[in-house]
Amino acid sequence: MGQDKGYLLDNRQAEAGTRFDALAALFDASTFRHFETVGIDEGWRCWEVGAGGPSVAAWLSERVGPRGRVLATDIDVSWARAAATGGVEVLRHDVGRDAPPAGPFDLVHARLVLVHVAERDAALRGMVQALRPGGWLVVEDADPALQPLICPDEHGPEQELANRLRTGFRRLLRQRGADLSYGRRLPRLLREAGLTDVEADAYFPITSPACDVLETATVQQVRDQLVAEGLATDEEIERHLANIAAGRLDLATSPMISAWGRRPVGDGPQL
Repeated sequence: MGQDKGYLLDNRQAEAGTRFDALAALFDASTFRHFETVGIDEGWRCWEVGAGGPSVAAWLSERVGPRGRVLATDIDVSWARAAATGGVEVLRHDVGRDAPPAGPFDLVHARLVLVHVAERDAALRGMVQALRPGGWLVVEDADPALQPLICPDEHGPEQELANRLRTGFRRLLRQRGADLSYGRRLPRLLREAGLTDVEADAYFPITSPACDVLETATVQQVRDQLVAEGLATDEEIERHLANIAAGRLDLATSPMISAWGRRPVGDGPQL
């Protein structure tokens, strides 16, 4: 593991907002479907963990209404003004190291968070502890090791270059402590945490304009690290970005594993 264990995709970088918008376009519909599955309703108290962009917290706030509560937390809350305008509480919070915020919550949700958190076991325990008895935990994380190619149809040199750069990106993630096979373990981990009614599914786009936007922003965000580690040259990165802009690549994402379960009724005191 590399010496620098900070989050590779820093929210303060200029490309972060573009990534948030692309992730919302790609995955919000799936996330909201899972919220509907667990029965979210008016008056629910919700904790959005590692919120990043504002779209999920804003949707939750609209759904739970004025009688509900939505708390959005992250290590970096530089996006907070956009979320707070929708009546969302914003709190700087490190889910792996800080005690859970005051609850209890009817719903706790984290998307693309725990895969990057070194103290992910402690984070998951804290999220479960924050639930009311009968409350739901929904955790969604990518599993890049399950489908490692950004171009599953690797039929030419442009696709081969894209996949080689994606391999370099995954190496940078591992150096920062990311667990690239975490998503597939979520159902077991939720059961081991004592949750019941555990289910899971997986979703990933094969090609989409939002995939192009996400890949462009991601590569631009990590290009200096790719070059510094000898994983790509500036010329290769420029060629890859040009291939994306020309619309010649069918870009996929890593599978998003979504798992959900509920804290048993009568399971200990409420927080």
